[in-house]
Amino acid sequence: MMSADTLVESLAEPVAAAAEAAADVITIEPSFISLIPPVVVLAIAIWLKRPILALIMGAIAGMLLLSPAGALGNMADTSLRVMQDETIGWLILVCGGFGSLIALLVHTGGAFAFGRAAQRVATGRKSSMLMTCFLGIVIFVDDYLNALTVGETMKRITDKYKVSREMLAYIVDSTAAPICVLIPISTWAVFFGGLLVANDVTPAGDASGIQTYISAIPYMLYAWLAMIMVILVILGVVPVFGPMKKAELAAQQSLIAAEDAPHSATTAQDTHSADDFAVQSFDEEFEQSNRKTGKLHNFLLPMIMLVGFTIWFEIDVWKGLLMTFLLTLPLYLVQRLMNISEMMDVMINGFKTMLPAICTVIAAFVFKDVCDQLGLPQFIIDNLAPYMSAQLLPALVFLSMAVLAFATGSSWGIFAVSIPIVMPLAFAVEANIPLVIGALLSASSFGSQACFYSDSTVLAAQGSGCNLMSHALTQFPYAFAAAVLAFFGFIALA
Repeated sequence: MMSADTLVESLAEPVAAAAEAAADVITIEPSFISLIPPVVVLAIAIWLKRPILALIMGAIAGMLLLSPAGALGNMADTSLRVMQDETIGWLILVCGGFGSLIALLVHTGGAFAFGRAAQRVATGRKSSMLMTCFLGIVIFVDDYLNALTVGETMKRITDKYKVSREMLAYIVDSTAAPICVLIPISTWAVFFGGLLVANDVTPAGDASGIQTYISAIPYMLYAWLAMIMVILVILGVVPVFGPMKKAELAAQQSLIAAEDAPHSATTAQDTHSADDFAVQSFDEEFEQSNRKTGKLHNFLLPMIMLVGFTIWFEIDVWKGLLMTFLLTLPLYLVQRLMNISEMMDVMINGFKTMLPAICTVIAAFVFKDVCDQLGLPQFIIDNLAPYMSAQLLPALVFLSMAVLAFATGSSWGIFAVSIPIVMPLAFAVEANIPLVIGALLSASSFGSQACFYSDSTVLAAQGSGCNLMSHALTQFPYAFAAAVLAFFGFIALA
């Protein structure tokens, strides 16, 4: 049997080796070959719509460029170095924790109880749509929770007032990712804040990246405009036109069946979402939830605790989550909603829904490390800075990243790919950093809403009982109009 000392020594060896590898990282002189990994990433992301695979293949391409003979060893050292990063550990815990909390809220039926309570206020066509919008704003923690819960709870009452399922899905989608982007206590803020830290965008005192994220919220123009646009459409200030007008006219002529309409069979499995695993896992938890007897306080209390504790601990989301779990689990146990074993199963399933996000972050960290070894940031700065102005950069970043996010269906993946390239250039030309971050996040939220096969679009259509392509085509003119206004807004602000 191995002695304790021998065991400690054996465990210490890999750590020491990793530390030595970190101090002896392979680097080369910056040149045009450093552009090859990003090109590989973007090409694979657009072709296969798999950002995690694209990031991994880009990292492998970079390793081969650094040293073909030592690519395997360099990959092993780099991945181990990334996994030892404190930021990665924090992100894994927080993203997974959010997934677990969301699963509990859905499983207990608390989210549905909140929707049922809100339905009492909706007494007409316009008020039912406004209530749908209000629910989307209030359920801000995660766009998956938002998209499925709001559509599912409101589609019967909007059917009653002859609101088309396409209009319902548009309202739900417009208050999913755009709202989550604007709230600094959400899965989006945690994910993007961590990437900002990883890429040295945040000041020394902002260990989680949330403060830097908050500074960019006023400049997330697309998210603001998408929210304003849907409210104006509901109020009739912006007219209904195009495919949406046809859908609304059809709804005015006959009630849409709430459960048995032919187009309600759309599922996440029918699509090519970039995050199929997360969509399917979340949908399974959603189908098993307690929709009819859930209590309102089982939703409100955890949400209030999460927000309150996070603010109390100076915007430390992980501490806020821990305190929320410490009080929420006994609350559910006392009510006999689940036993400990069931709670653990639900939380583990919720954690699994966040695996695509966690894997994206890890792959992005590895890819960034490889790009740094190739000297990519310095090469881009040296060659583009003389031709790029601080005034043009935010608008061009929004335009290019919006096109890529729309093409790939990956709002989070594109951000992970682009930030190591964009932010060094922004610092080099002395651009407004919060404005550039706002442009990147605006592009991400546009891709999440407008792409025909993004996870947010899929879930909004599914929760609303609407055909996926019908939803995508009817909402696109409004999303595109908001994107055009955002583009010129970035030019004006810069």
